[in-house]
Amino acid sequence: MKLSYLMLFLLTANMPLSAADTAEQRLKDSAETFKEIMAIPDKGIPQDLLEKAHCIAIVPGVKQAAFVVGGKFGKGFTLCRRERDGWGAPGAVRVEGGSFGFQIGASSTDLVMLVMNERGMRRLLEDKFTVGAEASVAAGPVGRNASALTDAQLSADILSWSRSRGLFAGIALEGATLRNDLDVNRELYGKPLRNNEILMTDRRPPAAAKPLIVDLNRYSRHEAANSPIESRAKHKITGRSDQSTDKEQKLK
Repeated sequence: MKLSYLMLFLLTANMPLSAADTAEQRLKDSAETFKEIMAIPDKGIPQDLLEKAHCIAIVPGVKQAAFVVGGKFGKGFTLCRRERDGWGAPGAVRVEGGSFGFQIGASSTDLVMLVMNERGMRRLLEDKFTVGAEASVAAGPVGRNASALTDAQLSADILSWSRSRGLFAGIALEGATLRNDLDVNRELYGKPLRNNEILMTDRRPPAAAKPLIVDLNRYSRHEAANSPIESRAKHKITGRSDQSTDKEQKLK
């Protein structure tokens, strides 16, 4: 097993980075990724889904490599809607995961996830959670609208997409773990904030996040009913586990 992880390290060590090591550059990469995806309406994320989403996570340049044991890792950001002024400040996330089986190769992939209901949002606000195990996920549709949604997509907490080598498509991101990146949040905000201290407040976004927020607001009309800040007034969301009384919101 140690040999397999050594091979994984050697495969990824020389992979070109699509995002620099600074938080500001990674925010720029996230904005460029989102803008490029949405620039082709027939192949992008349906706008009506984006308008209904509670939160979005964008992870540019996720690295995946495999040699007997595969692995993936990447850094990005998640943003949620605010009650009054559209999309709010970004919280940093890390994506980590692995797969087993005989695989040889390496790739770099951009990931986009839409959190479609409050249950998914609660999971997102935890220190870490596993997609598919702790929040249901389905491959998102591609195109101008979401009229062809399946039952699985309608009931999913999270819809996800990937872009690799210019190809953008829905992907069921089972098994990947998302966790707060406190080091990057410290870089952006001056202290190691947890994401629920950023996403669930009126914290001022860093200047580097402005292009991403502008494009998110440009491609999705603001719907106050979907704002997690509004639901905070009813019950504070602190990243706790789901309760059985949670109602699952379906896309209309």
